Amino acid sequence: MDSARAPDGGKFKVGLTGGIGCGKTAVSDRFAALGASIIDTDLIAHALTVPGGAAMDALLHEFGPAFVTADGALDRMRMRELVFSDPPAKARLEAILHPRIRAATAAAAAVATGAYLIYVVPLLIESGGWRERVARVLVIDCPEELQIARVMRRNAMSEAQVRAIMANQVSRAERLAAADDVLTNDGSLEALDHQIALLHAKYLAFSERMALFPVQRL
Repeated sequence: MDSARAPDGGKFKVGLTGGIGCGKTAVSDRFAALGASIIDTDLIAHALTVPGGAAMDALLHEFGPAFVTADGALDRMRMRELVFSDPPAKARLEAILHPRIRAATAAAAAVATGAYLIYVVPLLIESGGWRERVARVLVIDCPEELQIARVMRRNAMSEAQVRAIMANQVSRAERLAAADDVLTNDGSLEALDHQIALLHAKYLAFSERMALFPVQRL
C-alpha cells in the first residue's frame, strides 16, 4: 500500500484481525503496553449499542423493540441470530453501524498519540474497505479446535453456536492468505510476548521509515 495515500493523520497503521477466540484482545492489550495506540472497532460498536448509544434510535426504528433489551441496549444475541439467517437484515444493520464506526475510528485516530496505530477489526478481511486504510494486516492465528474451546469456555456457548459464528467469517486459510504478518497464539504467554516484541520493533522501524520516506511502499 502507498502510505502517502493512507488516511488518519499519516501515521503508520496496522489492521489486526483474527477469528473468534484467537486472542485479539490479549494481543492488542500487549501492543498497547508497548506504546501503540489501539482503536478497537468492537468496543466502538458496543458503545454505539449500549443504552443511550448513538446508534440505538436508528436501530430501534429499523428493527423494532423486539431487538432492544429492557434497559435500552441492543439485544445482541437476538440480532446475531437474525443476521446469520437473513442477509438483507445484516446489510440493514451494517448500514446503520458502519458509518458510525468509521466516524468514531477517524476521531480516535486524530487524537492518538502512540508510536503507531493498530485498528482491531474482527471482520477486516470480510469488510473489504479496511485493507486500503492500513499499511500492514496482522492476523492472529490458532487452530480452529482451540478457537472453539476458548469461546465455549469464555462465552458459555455450545460448539454448534461457535461453529455458526465461524461459518460467517472467512476461513482460516483465507485470513492467512491476506496477512502481511502472522502471530501464532496457541502456546504460552511468554511465547506470545516474544512474538509481539519482535513485531513491535518491526512496526517501530516501519513507522520511522514512513516518517522519513512517506511515499515508500512498506
